[in-house]
Amino acid sequence: MGFQDFLGNTATVTHLREAVRAERFPHSLILAGPKGAGKYTLALMLAKAVNCLQPTETDGLPDFCGVCRNCARIGDSANLDELVAAAVAARDDLRETDKKETRILIQTHPDVLIVPPDPPQLLIKLGQVRQVIHVAYYRPPVESKRSFSIFTSSAFMKEAANSLLKVLEEPPEHTSLILLTENPQELLPTIRSRAVVHRLGAIPSTDLEALLAERRPELKPKDRALAARLAEGAVGRALTIDLGVYLASRQDALILLRTALREPDYSQLFHATESYRAGADGQQKTINLLRALGSLIEDLLLVVAGTPALIRNLDLEAELDQLAQGLSVDWIDGAARALVQVEQGMRRNLLRSLSLDSMAVSLERV
Repeated sequence: MGFQDFLGNTATVTHLREAVRAERFPHSLILAGPKGAGKYTLALMLAKAVNCLQPTETDGLPDFCGVCRNCARIGDSANLDELVAAAVAARDDLRETDKKETRILIQTHPDVLIVPPDPPQLLIKLGQVRQVIHVAYYRPPVESKRSFSIFTSSAFMKEAANSLLKVLEEPPEHTSLILLTENPQELLPTIRSRAVVHRLGAIPSTDLEALLAERRPELKPKDRALAARLAEGAVGRALTIDLGVYLASRQDALILLRTALREPDYSQLFHATESYRAGADGQQKTINLLRALGSLIEDLLLVVAGTPALIRNLDLEAELDQLAQGLSVDWIDGAARALVQVEQGMRRNLLRSLSLDSMAVSLERV
């Protein structure tokens, strides 16, 4: 595996590989892009390319072998969710006094430190940044040319973000910090101004369909087309999307829309929303429903705007066209606001089934 396996964003990847070749890799780098765009994958690839013990070249640019000791151990960090879950479980087994002082950090290679948001608040915390500072200033790389600290989120606690400025202002020669973010504006302006920003753009849906045909051959062509559109240009999202879960959620979302836009069938509505109860399972199910409903509302806006070719739910083109008949932009704006209100209500632990019923009834077109 090498850079040739990274799909899309050729100009960005080429620029970063040129920096590796010139041995001028930035001390501070922000990789920005939507969830699933490949930010974490690219960050690990760059750490491998800089520190590979048997470096190669492809297209005249530096590449990594993927099999040497450094590449293999850096690559062990790829399954980040599993590693974080194991670290959280290990922390839960500690004494209460130790648990409070222990922060989640992932390190499968001595010179590559991964900093995920710390549960349960899912924020980068001061203790994590302090460890990064300690590594940067007091632990030079022992098995690599360059050490890396990779922040997988831009959700920093205020104290943590301010502490990070120290290492950004006076970075040691032998270390690089990579910050991954969906929205660079979440980062302090003082952090953004001290880092090189590279953005990963959306991959065309046709390219994603071709990738799905290779990686997920079990999907039928129409399912590949749907998955590619729903991924919104993000490779990771396309490869991991569970269409069965999405389609089940979308079916309930359609019931809400039909209740609002057609002759209402409240018995069908109440039967569908009855299953959205309390508990973790009900919460995730509600989140999936709201995401599906959001995609349908966006598609209705595209139809009303006269750009139906851009809709994501391609298999519902005919029904979306019928639902959009006579629909105004004001109604769509109201539907989007109602969706946000339900999401906010979830955070206040409002009864989910009643919130969904109320939203459907409030959207009924006069």
